[in-house]
Amino acid sequence: MHTAYLKRVISSLPDSPGVYKYFDAEGSLIYIGKAKNLKKRVSSYFTKNHYENRKTAVLVSRIADIQFTLVDSEIDALLLENSLIKKFQPKFNINLKDDKTYPFICIKNEPFPRIFPTRKPVKDGSDYFGPYASVSMMRTILELIKTLYPTRTCNYLLSDANIRAMKFKSCLEYQIGNCKAPCIGAQSAADYADGLKEVKNILKGNIGEAIHHLKKLMHEAAEALRFEDAALYKKKLDILENYQSKSTIVNRTIHDVDVFSMVADEKFAFVNYLKVANGMIIQTQTFELKKKLDETNEELLEFAIGEVRAQYQSTSTEIIVPYDLGISDSRIVFTVPKAGDKKKLLDLSLKNAIYYKSERLMQYEKLNPELKTERILTQMQKDLRLKHVPKHIECFDNSNIQGTHPVSACVVFKDAKPSKKDYRHFNVKTVEGPDDFATMREVVGRRYKRLLEENQPLPDLIVIDGGKGQLSSAVESLQELGLYGKIPIIGIAKRLEELYYPEDELPLYIDKKSETLKLIQQIRDEAHRFGITHHRARRNKSALTSELLEIKGVGQETLKTLLSYFKSVKKVKETSEAEIAAVIGQSKAALVKAFLNQSNSAK
Repeated sequence: MHTAYLKRVISSLPDSPGVYKYFDAEGSLIYIGKAKNLKKRVSSYFTKNHYENRKTAVLVSRIADIQFTLVDSEIDALLLENSLIKKFQPKFNINLKDDKTYPFICIKNEPFPRIFPTRKPVKDGSDYFGPYASVSMMRTILELIKTLYPTRTCNYLLSDANIRAMKFKSCLEYQIGNCKAPCIGAQSAADYADGLKEVKNILKGNIGEAIHHLKKLMHEAAEALRFEDAALYKKKLDILENYQSKSTIVNRTIHDVDVFSMVADEKFAFVNYLKVANGMIIQTQTFELKKKLDETNEELLEFAIGEVRAQYQSTSTEIIVPYDLGISDSRIVFTVPKAGDKKKLLDLSLKNAIYYKSERLMQYEKLNPELKTERILTQMQKDLRLKHVPKHIECFDNSNIQGTHPVSACVVFKDAKPSKKDYRHFNVKTVEGPDDFATMREVVGRRYKRLLEENQPLPDLIVIDGGKGQLSSAVESLQELGLYGKIPIIGIAKRLEELYYPEDELPLYIDKKSETLKLIQQIRDEAHRFGITHHRARRNKSALTSELLEIKGVGQETLKTLLSYFKSVKKVKETSEAEIAAVIGQSKAALVKAFLNQSNSAK
């Protein structure tokens, strides 16, 4: 029961956007959240039942104090929530997992700034561009910049006083044309700054401005008859346009846009981010979010947007998202495209998120195969609309080839793997002739009557190999035992791989490539294999017994010994008398061989 103090705090909360913080009895910050309406959002934690999400119930039980901060808009709440989570990292908040430290390109805050990659940005007044998820892309950009606008790589202190005092000498970089030697006064600070301005344009994705500037310089040089300079500008222009043509191009009218998409499962969400500027994707990265509570997809995506835009220092005024987030702000437009170039961008982002998810899950499952099992069974629970994860599955299959020796097989899968010690064969006792329905009714009844009598655990799912008829027969047995409705049961028809529920007229069709259907097919095929094996053994035994019983002087025990050792009549016929004698004795072996030889000659 929550204290009167908490009730007073909640009742006093305003109907305004803001950020709320939950503290436990020790005064530790355990959760930070944002809200369009603080009063409604915080109240919902204490008025809802959280039976389906134990972690949320635990969080609520530990709340001892509530604090809040008012902001002007939902966007401000999103940004404040993000910064506070990053700073305090409360136990119950979402984790944005990124196991790499991605590099930035740094333009150093110093005279004649150097340009270099770094993984550790420092607040020293330098300009940082990135982060770059692709190191190769970052290196390509650095090579492009080095070719177009040579900058120094030395770490000398190039102050005016040092340059005037001629403290430095030009190096090899100057001799091979990679630097214009500002260290010896061969390049002015103004000229160096002009080059840096164009470099920053390229790093921001404003390649169009850099191209326009180079074209202007080229034409000016040509008009002034400085043809060598014009040729140099033309060469740089070609390099820049070639780089642009190899970049991922979208509609050039799409300018300064952030694109976000997300795919999620029960434990993780994977968010892809694309940064578009001047018709080009200039940055892309996919993040992994580990869920903590029963966060909705909207909440997860909102959190990711705040985190990513802060990390990339994005100021884009348009954000493309897959669905409405319910956020309204005069400074930012959220677009949910249905068609056109923006929809193509969103689809591309989603494709990256899906690929990243599959790669990460594959890595996790290699390290911990139990995760794959859990994922498959959880997906099966969803696909088959089950109340519980089907960790224990049993499947029945009948075998009565040519109407003889009807048998049935029950195979058991536990945690999506065969549990062969639990397999069972049933020799049908009450059914005469090939009657699949009656056979299924008998064996299902026998199986679960015994489990009840022995107080054994019941399965989470029963699969019947057959259509509506076999399924209905199995249901009748469950009803007689009082188990119908307590154990989910489905039938799988062979022809179209349709799944039937007892009370549904129409079958359920599952994607043929889904892991749920593949697992059901594997269980069904294993039941069929197990049943056929037993059926063949019974037929062989019957054939051996029926033919050899005609031999005078050979009894049932001798026939059992022969069956156990040689398995089939054919094998006995092919075996020498001496080998048979080693099994059942010389006198009986002579009788068997004499009978078989006589039988062969009669044919």
